[in-house]
Amino acid sequence: MNKYQELKIWNKAMDLVEEVYSLMKMLPDDEKFGLISQIKRCSVSIPSNIAEGAGRNSTKEFIRFLSIVNGSTTELETQLILIVRLKFIPKEKIEELLKLCSEIKKMNYALQRSIEKT
Repeated sequence: MNKYQELKIWNKAMDLVEEVYSLMKMLPDDEKFGLISQIKRCSVSIPSNIAEGAGRNSTKEFIRFLSIVNGSTTELETQLILIVRLKFIPKEKIEELLKLCSEIKKMNYALQRSIEKT
């Protein structure tokens, strides 16, 4: 499954990263090495793990990397909620990102089930 760039989930995850990077410009500079860095790394890990899993030699390994994607997506959701609770960004600014995270998780679960059946 080396054609990861053709996967809809990978493309959605890449869109998510772009949106996250754009949003991070709104956070205070003193969070550059704290939340900003953590959120960026977390978002990048989502499409990266999809690609790495797809590049592995077994279905079992691919599913394992997709499991990591679930964790990273949930971690990102938590961090986005945190920046609202810390009053760095208004809730409206993250609502679309949270929807995208939810969509990616649903797609991921469906992909995992599909792979397991083959």
